[in-house]
Amino acid sequence: MKVKVVLRNPLDKTDTVDYTIVVNDSPMGLRWYHALQDLLKRNKYLEKNFCFLGFPDSSRDLDYICKELTWAKNTINCFFAGKYTIKEIFSPDSLRTGLDPNQDLMNQLHNHFEHLQGTVWELSDWYKRADYTTKFAIRQLNLLCHEAESLILSQRKKVTNPDWVRSSQITTFLNAARINFPNEYKTTFDETRYDRKFGEVYLHWTQIGKTLYEVYRDEQGVDIDQSVCDAITHLRYYSGEFDIEWGQDVVYGTHYWHKKEIDKFKEWLVKQGFDPEDSQYNYGYHPVGQVDLQNSFGTTDFKQILSMLSKHLDIYKIEANGVSATYDYTWSDPDYYQKQIACLTPGYNHSSKI
Repeated sequence: MKVKVVLRNPLDKTDTVDYTIVVNDSPMGLRWYHALQDLLKRNKYLEKNFCFLGFPDSSRDLDYICKELTWAKNTINCFFAGKYTIKEIFSPDSLRTGLDPNQDLMNQLHNHFEHLQGTVWELSDWYKRADYTTKFAIRQLNLLCHEAESLILSQRKKVTNPDWVRSSQITTFLNAARINFPNEYKTTFDETRYDRKFGEVYLHWTQIGKTLYEVYRDEQGVDIDQSVCDAITHLRYYSGEFDIEWGQDVVYGTHYWHKKEIDKFKEWLVKQGFDPEDSQYNYGYHPVGQVDLQNSFGTTDFKQILSMLSKHLDIYKIEANGVSATYDYTWSDPDYYQKQIACLTPGYNHSSKI
């Protein structure tokens, strides 16, 4: 079983490359493959705003991101007419502190999003009152914040340690069906299940909430309290969505710093009362395939492949055994926002009635 993905240059749509995913011969590999085929048959809308992260030479550079942030800010300020105002100035200089993200500004930006959006279970009054374009602008605050931070960190890595730029592809669809994850394929703790390999394809995390590993890393290994516990969800679903690791291998038995982190993570789990032998927590990543690097790109060299990908950060077509879908739109289109808003309108209508 194979999946073909065609990428194109968003600034020159005649310039394309493609790669092939060889699907794992495993129960979850097969289930994922069929779920992806269903998404293609249904022609679900591919989310391109938050797809390629950590590519330091992306054409969506900081100048572009700042322009988009300024549009979102002005849209929100105009709609709320002084009742809610975003005052921050977004420029490449303001988003950076040396080679690092300006964390204070990033936090302020994300706070605006949280205040304006609310939560999944309790949307804010600001969001309920907003028109379609303003709802979309609020959503953009969050996506652009994370994209800017990821870009800055990857550009820092390119300067300080270019072999360890960690680029990734997050392939998601609007309104993708969530399928119950079979209990028999959930796993107990295994250090190697936190390995990441160049070109490996993983099930996408398709639910709200953090994994235990994300909490451990985000909280820097401190004891968790009730507020943090509320953010944890154990794996319940999968979908045809997928992530690809476009960074070099990070393997438990090879990289001492990764081994040290995973060993401490296991100690932390026990200390927090989580049983590493209990599969309900479903530890680790779930690989479902591998990009055939040599046949797709003519090389397995990390830097050469990253260079090729960086010029083609737009998914144009996905095909799986004769089932295919074409995504002939990109963020460089003048009507891109209008197309997205049209797809998001049913959800916007629902949120306005809550």
